[in-house]
Amino acid sequence: MENIRNTIGLSDIGEGARRQYVNARSVFTALEDASRQAAQYRGGMYWKTHGKTGIMYLIRTQTDNSQTSLGPHTAESEAIYRKFTESKSTIEARIRDLTKEMDLHRRLNRALLVGRAPQLLVDIMNVFSRAGIAEHFRVIGTHAIYAYEAAAGVRIEKESALETQDVDLLWAIERKIKFQTRLKQNADSVIGLLKKVDKTFEVRPEQRYTAVNSRGFEVDIIRPATVADEDTVALVNPSRMTDYDDDLFAVKAPSAGGLQGAPPFEALIVSTGGSMARMRTVHPLEFVRVKRWLSHQPTRDIMKRDRDRLQAAIVEKLVEEYLPQLTLGHVKPELS
Repeated sequence: MENIRNTIGLSDIGEGARRQYVNARSVFTALEDASRQAAQYRGGMYWKTHGKTGIMYLIRTQTDNSQTSLGPHTAESEAIYRKFTESKSTIEARIRDLTKEMDLHRRLNRALLVGRAPQLLVDIMNVFSRAGIAEHFRVIGTHAIYAYEAAAGVRIEKESALETQDVDLLWAIERKIKFQTRLKQNADSVIGLLKKVDKTFEVRPEQRYTAVNSRGFEVDIIRPATVADEDTVALVNPSRMTDYDDDLFAVKAPSAGGLQGAPPFEALIVSTGGSMARMRTVHPLEFVRVKRWLSHQPTRDIMKRDRDRLQAAIVEKLVEEYLPQLTLGHVKPELS
C-alpha cells in the first residue's frame, strides 16, 4: 500500500481557480434556492366566467394541464391571485438574472480550468435535478472522485485512475413511491430524462439496468443486495423502477449493500466546459472502504482490482491531506 501511496500526486488547483469556484458556488446555490421557490408557482392562475351564472371563478392550473377551482371572485381570491402573479413574476426575474450570472461564471470556470468532470456527467446530474429526482440517487464508483476533488480543491495527477466509460447510480428503492410520483408529475421516465441529455441513449435489451449512448458511455442503475442474496458477485434480480415498459430497471449489487447506510456527501462539480452540477455521493472514507473490499474479491477482474486499490489509496490520501475534518467521528464498519 505504501508503494501505491508514494506514486500518488495531488496538486492544488491554485488560488485563482479556488476563488472562482467559491464565487461560482455562491451563484449556483442561489439559483438552486430560486428554482425551488419557483416550483411553487409552476402553472398559473386565471379567471374563468361560468357560462350559466356569469360568476367568475379563480382557476389554478398545473403543468400537467390539470385545473382546480379556488372559488368565486371575492376580495380574498383577488388577493390570492395578485400575490401569486406578483410572486411568480418576481421569482422568474430573479432566475433570469441568476442564470445570466451563472453563464458568466461558466465561462470563467472554463478559462481558469476550475473543473474537469465530464460534461455528460454534469448534464445528467442537472437533468435529474430539474426533474426533482436527484435526491433519489447517489453516484458511486469512479465518478464519485470528481466530488472529492472539487471539495478538496485539488487535482489527482494520475488521470488513469479517473478514466471510465460508465457511471454507477445507487437508487434509493425505499423511496420508490415518492420517486415514481415525481416522475409522473413530469410525465417522464428515467430513460426519457437521459435522452434529454443525449438522444442516443438506449436501454440495453439484454441488460435492462444499463443505458448506453452512441459513444459507448453507460449509465448503470443499481440497488443494494442483501445478505439473503446468495450470489455475492454477480448482479442479480433487476427491479422495475417505473411503470413505463421501456424504462430502466435497477439491479442488485453486493458492493452497493455496503453503501446503503453510508453517510451522504455532496459537492458541486465543474465540467471542463465550466458547467456546474450538484453531485450526491457517499462519504469518501466509505468509498475507500468499499473499494478496498472489492480489491480483495477473488472473482473480480484483476485489472479492476488493481484500480480499486489505487482509487482507495488516492481518496484516502486526499482526505488525510485536504479534508481531515471528515475523519472526525467517522466509524468504519467492515464489509463481510
